[in-house]
Amino acid sequence: MSNQSVAPLSSLDTLSTELRPALSSGGPQRFCSVSASVMENTRCFANRFSDYKGALLPGQGGEAAVPAVVATVDKILKKVPTDVSDCDGGLYDGPAGVAYMLYHVSECPLFSEHREVYLKTAKQIIDVSVRYVDAEPDKNMRAAFLLGGAGIYAVAALIYKSLGLADFVKPLTKFRNLWEVCAPINFLECGSDELFVGRAGYLCAALVLKQKLGIEILSKDQIKSICQAIIESGKQYARRKRKPFPLMYSYYGTEYLGAAHGLSSVLQMLLSYQDMLSGAEKDLVWQSVDFLMNQEQNCNWPAELGAIIERENELVHWCHGAPGVAYLFAKAYLINKKPQYLDTCIRSGELVWQKGLLKKGPGICHGVAGSAYVFLLLYRLTGNSKYIYRAQRFAEFLFTEEFKAGSHSVTSVYSLFEGLSGTVCFLVDLLQPDQSEFPLFSVFV
Repeated sequence: MSNQSVAPLSSLDTLSTELRPALSSGGPQRFCSVSASVMENTRCFANRFSDYKGALLPGQGGEAAVPAVVATVDKILKKVPTDVSDCDGGLYDGPAGVAYMLYHVSECPLFSEHREVYLKTAKQIIDVSVRYVDAEPDKNMRAAFLLGGAGIYAVAALIYKSLGLADFVKPLTKFRNLWEVCAPINFLECGSDELFVGRAGYLCAALVLKQKLGIEILSKDQIKSICQAIIESGKQYARRKRKPFPLMYSYYGTEYLGAAHGLSSVLQMLLSYQDMLSGAEKDLVWQSVDFLMNQEQNCNWPAELGAIIERENELVHWCHGAPGVAYLFAKAYLINKKPQYLDTCIRSGELVWQKGLLKKGPGICHGVAGSAYVFLLLYRLTGNSKYIYRAQRFAEFLFTEEFKAGSHSVTSVYSLFEGLSGTVCFLVDLLQPDQSEFPLFSVFV
């Protein structure tokens, strides 16, 4: 446990009451929009903070932050719907994401006195979500990670196991049985391989379970079959579209590059399971990683292949842009230690410091907390306290009048990816930076 100081959080408990409702959730097949039409000429607030000068922010140790985090959790719990008819949205912006947040907070020793209550509340929420996805008639949606059943079953298993319940095997079995759904090469018409609903997401959920439970949920043959389907799908698409690189994918007809629906998270999951790949398959993956690295434009990546970034309106989000793509290159660096991958992550971090105080809210998908997680990633990669300081400054900004007055509104203010549950995860991770990790997006395993 690190004793690093954190940004002042005294006004955190007011944050959730001052975020205004808007932004439609858009149904089960929704995806993270990249439309520029709703934005002004800039997507971010100006970063007026001075950079690191050798000292973290003083006077705010871990214990001081606990009451403010607890107050925010209490406010979230007053807003989260508890009826089975309100469980759409999965882990992304449904109640199940709140259950994951409660699990995450309960795992931090600083919140030990709240652990039992948080886990029991998490179980109540996730039980309703499990009933919802058990009744889902579309088997493809049951296999979805962030928007459907696979993610909900995975989080249910984590919560049950933390409570010491033998029942944790039941959601694990449901999760494991879904591999047959996503193994066929074209199981989803919209795109079978991305993170939210496709095969990369299913592998990502299995990776989270392996990390948190210490057991491999899927057999080697099951993992291999899914990885081979991803690679074959990418090869077929690249050949069909005459790409000058070996693997490419599309989602709803768009060739995304970012973490939410694009190439970077697909490749990240293949690297995470590279021990299951043949030598020839590994070569295809690494060639594609290097291809994507070469698509960098001024420390950022366009949302889709071939696009030119407009500097005044560029996307610097986890979902689209450097804050999400950085995790692929972090994984690449952890595997082979080649400095160009770390250098790419560092450049991404510099861009986030300049343009990561986002106007789209406090969340982790396209908000300030998602930006700040890049600094915690870089701290774990480099050990440089500069990155903790930068994360502290972004946390501090969340509680300013400038942010509250100028940020865009979110519908699911309680949610994990767009709302305050993801923000809480970030604030807890800022208290334990040596264990920090973007929610449900394992790199250090």
